[in-house]
Amino acid sequence: MKIDELRAMNSEELGQAAINASEDLFRLRFQHHTGQLTVTSSLTETRRTIARIKTLQAEMAKEGGDE
Repeated sequence: MKIDELRAMNSEELGQAAINASEDLFRLRFQHHTGQLTVTSSLTETRRTIARIKTLQAEMAKEGGDE
């Protein structure tokens, strides 16, 4: 996902996106270890998406705490 798409989401949607991305990462790792994964770059993309989501969640928490 692009950062602009993620910024348009609220905190609940970000939480659900994080769960979905974590599940996708688990499936990709499983496919990789069993030799079924053909596009290995999807592992990196999914990890980066999770990092983006967590960064946005931290920013939202920080903004909410300053008030």
